[in-house]
Amino acid sequence: MFNIIEKKWYFLGFSGIIILAGLISLFAQGLNWDIDFTGGTSLQISLGQQFENSEIEQLVAGVIDGKVSVQKAGNEGTEVIIKTGELDAEKLRGVYTAIAEKYAIEDINSAVISADNFSAIVGKDLRESAIWASIIAALLMLIYISFRFELLSAVSAILALAHDVLVLLAVYSIFQISVNLTFVAALLTILGYSINDTIVIFDRVRENLKTSKKESVADVANKSVWQTMRRSVYTSATTIVTILALYVLGVPSIREFALPLIIGITFGTYSSIFIACPLWIMLSGEDKKKA
Repeated sequence: MFNIIEKKWYFLGFSGIIILAGLISLFAQGLNWDIDFTGGTSLQISLGQQFENSEIEQLVAGVIDGKVSVQKAGNEGTEVIIKTGELDAEKLRGVYTAIAEKYAIEDINSAVISADNFSAIVGKDLRESAIWASIIAALLMLIYISFRFELLSAVSAILALAHDVLVLLAVYSIFQISVNLTFVAALLTILGYSINDTIVIFDRVRENLKTSKKESVADVANKSVWQTMRRSVYTSATTIVTILALYVLGVPSIREFALPLIIGITFGTYSSIFIACPLWIMLSGEDKKKA
């Protein structure tokens, strides 16, 4: 049986490389914050025909000076959602005129489904609320796991969750994927999903420690991880297959939620199996003791 605890540095090193690359990217270019957080203008317009996102991006970029985000909407993909920096009345009219001329829309006002402005102050409040929500969730999990197991198990589980968050942020920063409120909802979902896997493994460790008196705690932990491996992998695999179907077949708003879930659940399962228990063994110094 492959000894996961003994080979922990391979798994920790792999995660460390991804996180380091992410931290470098975060310092170099940061996250691609959506207007939900930075403030700006969001337009949803019915074009009544199919279109390419790049066409709209070039069209709008020719009118305004700034970053433009475009995605398809509607069941038939004939509606467009345009997100950009806050537009004044003159630039807004310019965008409407350019779109109306390009797609032969006679009455652009009737084609506009929604036009909303988000201030930077509101965006800052949303960003702070998202951070606090994640911190509070982690603290509550820390308290719960401390009562159910012990403090070092809780610390190890929270560090594994921090690993999942950092990996997800690394992917989003490196590839400059837009970060919006949907991402925050997915992130909190991932935290709950990942901690469940970790608790199952720690629970098996605790049960095995009661009956494996002649084995080292490291050996018991390795055996426990393998005993729960099939359950963890199968559960995550079936979940990811479902989410992949949503990502492939769903509308853009669903894809925005599905993408971070796919990344987060994948690495959440990885951290539950290969990171949490090895961290607990390291923090507790139990690898040389007898159970």
